[in-house]
Amino acid sequence: MNNRLTPATVGLLVIPPLLWAGNAVVGRVVSDLVPPITLNFLRWAMALLILLPLGRSIFRKGSALWAERKRYAILGLLGIGMYNALQYMALHTSTPINVTLVGASMPIWMLIVGRLFFNAPIAGWQLGGAFLSLSGVLTVLGRGQWQQVLELRFVAGDILMIVATIAWAFYSWLLAQARDSDEIRRNWATFMLAQVVYGVAWSGVFAAGEWALTDAAIHWGWPLVLTVLFVSLGPGILAFRCWGLGVQRAGPATAAFFTNLTPLFAALMSLAFLRDLPQIYHAVAFALIVSGIVLSSRR
Repeated sequence: MNNRLTPATVGLLVIPPLLWAGNAVVGRVVSDLVPPITLNFLRWAMALLILLPLGRSIFRKGSALWAERKRYAILGLLGIGMYNALQYMALHTSTPINVTLVGASMPIWMLIVGRLFFNAPIAGWQLGGAFLSLSGVLTVLGRGQWQQVLELRFVAGDILMIVATIAWAFYSWLLAQARDSDEIRRNWATFMLAQVVYGVAWSGVFAAGEWALTDAAIHWGWPLVLTVLFVSLGPGILAFRCWGLGVQRAGPATAAFFTNLTPLFAALMSLAFLRDLPQIYHAVAFALIVSGIVLSSRR
């Protein structure tokens, strides 16, 4: 981890927000076709099948999948079992723009989690950038009306997305801290598969609970089939691969600020596909968040 932002690193860190914005939009589109936690399970079960031929060596006896099972079980829980399921749940009561803007609080949580749990220092300008980003998130939570923030009137989906963002912050720091074995470094598919195996197990348990406790139902059809394929390949495998490389090169704190591009992409996609027009408070919030990026990326 050298914390340098080369053009290649920037490219790696721009791809995930673009794909995650698409994930939020299509997740909203199919919210009436499939329960949210079940969608997360289907997504990663498909990803498991795609990765299996590429990283099947991870299943051999003595591999990192078993030797480092505690680490990969935690990564699978945070990054696959929790983050995506909570995001899909949030989309049932909130819009893609709101969900991705609340997710733009990532830099704040990344700094807090890094300082409290990984002994990472926080620079003064990072705090300033975090404050600006937080102001943008509060603007979204209050729908542009600050009295709502003071009265703590939150939409359920916004709260779920905050919890998801905190889980992703822990995931990113754990991703950057450990030194992976030679086996994992040689083949990116084995690293992904090691996480997905445990992630599918976690999400399967959560999906079973969803079906046991609710009146869940799936309405199969080409829209849902194509959605599962897209979220598995794009926001799933490709985004996770790029994010992992970007975090290792730039560090979790720096990489986190690129997640603030997600609301912009989501707003453009929502305008194109959902006719969900951005409001004035969205523009104000995004301006505050971008200001936070600029300030926090100072050297």
